[in-house]
Amino acid sequence: MNGGSTDMMRAFSSAATVAIATALTAIAAVTTAGCIAAAPPDRPAPERSHRSGGPADGNRELTAAEEVLVRRAEQLLVKECMEKAGFPYWADTLPAPDDLKGGGYFLTDVGWAKRHGYGSRLQRKAQNTRRDDRNSAYVRTLPDEKGIRYSDTLLGTPSKGALTAELPGGGTVETPRDGCRAAAKGRLYGDHPAWFHAEKTATNLTSLYVPDLVEDPRFTGAVTAWSACMRAAGHDHATPPAAREKLPELTRGLNEPEAYAVEVGLAVAEATCATTTPLAETARALDTEYREKRLARYSGEIAAYRQMRLDALDRAERITGSTA
Repeated sequence: MNGGSTDMMRAFSSAATVAIATALTAIAAVTTAGCIAAAPPDRPAPERSHRSGGPADGNRELTAAEEVLVRRAEQLLVKECMEKAGFPYWADTLPAPDDLKGGGYFLTDVGWAKRHGYGSRLQRKAQNTRRDDRNSAYVRTLPDEKGIRYSDTLLGTPSKGALTAELPGGGTVETPRDGCRAAAKGRLYGDHPAWFHAEKTATNLTSLYVPDLVEDPRFTGAVTAWSACMRAAGHDHATPPAAREKLPELTRGLNEPEAYAVEVGLAVAEATCATTTPLAETARALDTEYREKRLARYSGEIAAYRQMRLDALDRAERITGSTA
């Protein structure tokens, strides 16, 4: 293995492997949805309506705008449930579609990179939103006993039982059977226990194939080509994670606007090189190939997950009175 390849493989630490797993779950959207970003369990669909017809429609992921609509509907159902129980609930903390993109092992949407760089301002916005959440602020004003009742009403109570799902990579996860969040998911997805099982299975599959995928010579070769493209653009980095790790050094001593300009420039170069070299196309093809080899036993759960999300989108349109 040559020096460049050695440097590249060193970047595949456990943290980088997690990042690339996140990236590859959405890899087919490189020319439509934009960034190689989280949209488990598989690849997101082109930006189109689920009403467009055709045999593939029942086998696709939601677009970012559709995902936001489903989240909005879930929040409205939680609000309705909480108010019936005598508690106020604010359903106004929702992301924008762009907030759900970015991240992952590398970017492919040059437009998104120009708007958001690597998403640092979006991350700060999300942190501020969580800090200023009106529901959390309201709970802090309640006496202890009433605060516990609020939490139990919203989140459920362990004494009433829990749903359990086994993860494909090992281990189990649990969630309360009751509470307004559970009730909202039941109404939105049609069957909360079935949804919990399908979702926890379908969104935890990358550990079964990504460690081998990232060592595939076709993938490492594509990353090497990406690195050469970046070097020609004035950014000498072996891998996308290595480029991002350099950002603190590149922006040291700069004010926020200057640092953000550096971030945006690097992100745009990363996205440009991902799509003008074989990296994005190779990653997409390998993701399909490895999933077909390794995940056949989970095809039922994956299909159920996708279909329940599409069904939830239909219900979300009725609940909100709007479309994505």
